[in-house]
Amino acid sequence: MPEPRETAVYTHGHHESVLRSHTWRTAANSAAYLLPSLAPHMTVLDIGCGPGTITADLAERVPDGHVTGVDLAPAVLEQARATADARGLRNTDFAVADVHALDYPDDTFCVVHAHQVLQHVGDPVRALREMRRVTRPGGLVAVRDADYAAMTWYPASEGLDAWLDLYRRVARANGGEPDAGRRLRAWALRAGFTDVTASSGTWTFATPEERAWWSGLWVDRTLASAYADRALGGGHAGEEELRGVSRAWRAWGAREDGWFGVLHGEILCRKEE
Repeated sequence: MPEPRETAVYTHGHHESVLRSHTWRTAANSAAYLLPSLAPHMTVLDIGCGPGTITADLAERVPDGHVTGVDLAPAVLEQARATADARGLRNTDFAVADVHALDYPDDTFCVVHAHQVLQHVGDPVRALREMRRVTRPGGLVAVRDADYAAMTWYPASEGLDAWLDLYRRVARANGGEPDAGRRLRAWALRAGFTDVTASSGTWTFATPEERAWWSGLWVDRTLASAYADRALGGGHAGEEELRGVSRAWRAWGAREDGWFGVLHGEILCRKEE
């Protein structure tokens, strides 16, 4: 096996506001493009599983198979195990892993899945090659990533414009690519895949409850998460700028006519037989 290479810094960290978002994610709202391809007997590797909500959903959809959830952060895997245990799942296991150098033999899994991972890694093409390596012939690599530059909202807000510019600068300084969604197909082709189906999906936040939840996440991330620390520590923003961005999120969340759309790129890559 190749030696693991240092990955990019995970921009968000694992602050409560980040895990609040991650635990909201389900297979239905975050992996719908993959679900029709699943069969009960399949073995699945879920890369960057975080607190395990998508992992658990996938495990329920392969009751005669098995799902392995992996993440670079050991602490979050305890939450993933608790998620699986609370749902009575016995076809899951969890481990620490670096997507750049997976500790699994060639041709191990029927499906290798990664949600919001490639935007944070140091070498997404190498990561896709590793995902391809551990996929069985005829199996699938399924990847979904947001595209920050394609996010859009109403009404116009100079404060949210400043948030988007700041986030993209911080993410790139950490070694990631925040506009990953549009690049997934190109990265897959460079990784050696020849059968790539590209699609897109969205999250929309428009009801009062959705606006309050989404804006609240970003208020807290902007003021208290690892992202805030990296924005300050890297010289990308000062404390007053972060407070201004958080005020803009609060103002948007309070707007009765507020609307926010998040675009995701998606790829299903079939490994040749």
